[in-house]
Amino acid sequence: MKHLYLLVCLLFMNFAAAQGVANKGDIDGFKLYPNPATNGKVYISTTANAPKKILIFDVLGTQVLQTTILGTELDLSKLDAGVYLLRVIENNKVATRKLILK
Repeated sequence: MKHLYLLVCLLFMNFAAAQGVANKGDIDGFKLYPNPATNGKVYISTTANAPKKILIFDVLGTQVLQTTILGTELDLSKLDAGVYLLRVIENNKVATRKLILK
């Protein structure tokens, strides 16, 4: 029985590590700052600087915001303080990051 738990744990860790690698390098020059955000705004810059579709999810996986930005500034003033998952889609490439709002 212990071997089964160990196998499941290793498979989960392998899957999680593979997801992290795939998400971090997809959009060239992706930068998110400041994080944690304290003034209700974050800035998202990329090499292409093309329009970006933004999806934000809470810790339960519920989508709380969907918008498109043309520049680099993203207004988060309507969201409560907490931890969120930010997904950015630009030119069919995706970047996912943890976002903290204070």
